[in-house]
Amino acid sequence: MKASLYNFKQSPRKVRLVADMIRGKRVLIARDTLAFLPKKSSPEIQKLLDSAIANARQQGMNPENLIVKTITVDKGSVLRRFKPMARGRAAGVRRTMSIVNIELGAIVASPKKEVKTEAKAEATEKPARPGKARVKPARPGKTTK
Repeated sequence: MKASLYNFKQSPRKVRLVADMIRGKRVLIARDTLAFLPKKSSPEIQKLLDSAIANARQQGMNPENLIVKTITVDKGSVLRRFKPMARGRAAGVRRTMSIVNIELGAIVASPKKEVKTEAKAEATEKPARPGKARVKPARPGKTTK
């Protein structure tokens, strides 16, 4: 269940802030998060999320069992503009657009692991091997007193 938004007129850096807020969350919680987020891109990402949910419903999936698997924000096309400067000069301004891709995935219930309670054998100290004591050789040129 994928949905894409092309040429969204906001920089990718600002849109990624919103995308990071909903990545990995359940779909219904992500919609509530976007509804109350005071960012310009949140209504547009919410529309994109609704589109992905509609695509999932077309495939017969229940939205309550979906999570935001991946959401990526990439750099789109760039509008080049000029800003007037002093003494008749002009500086270039680049207005970067964003491409947002979202993919939903089903929640997979992981099987619970059985907890084994075994009595651990008491740790016993190993006796030192006779005749295997290691002695460091003296360094050449050094005398011991």
